[in-house]
Amino acid sequence: MIKNSHIDIGIGYVSIHENYLIMVVNQGETIEVKHNKILIDLAETFYKNKDFVYITNRVNSYAVDPAIYFETKKIKTLIGFSVVSKKEIAINNALLEKLFFDKPFETFKQIDEAIHWANKLCEASN
Repeated sequence: MIKNSHIDIGIGYVSIHENYLIMVVNQGETIEVKHNKILIDLAETFYKNKDFVYITNRVNSYAVDPAIYFETKKIKTLIGFSVVSKKEIAINNALLEKLFFDKPFETFKQIDEAIHWANKLCEASN
C-alpha cells in the first residue's frame, strides 16, 4: 500500500494512508455521481481487501450532489465517511449529505480528529 502519496485526480487530490484516504477537492468543483468512479477505482486499487474510511478535508468551497452517496455506500470496504471543515456552512451541508449515507458518517473541525476516528473505526472492524 502506498502511504502519504498525493495523487492528482483532476478535481483535486487524494492522499492514501493505511486505514483512510484524505480527499481535497478543488475550489468551485461540483461533485456529481459520475465522479464516484474515481473513488471506486481508488478503493479497488488500494483497499480491495481492507476496510477504509473516506475523509474529505473541505478547505475549499465546492458543491456535492447528495445522490453520489447512493453509489458510494455500495463500496464494500468503505466503512465510514467524514467531513472536516471549520466552516459552519460546510458542516451543515455535510449533515444534509449524511441523510443519504447509511454507514458511519461524522463531521470534524480538525483533520487529526477525523484521522483518530477513522483509525478507531478500522480497529473495531477487524
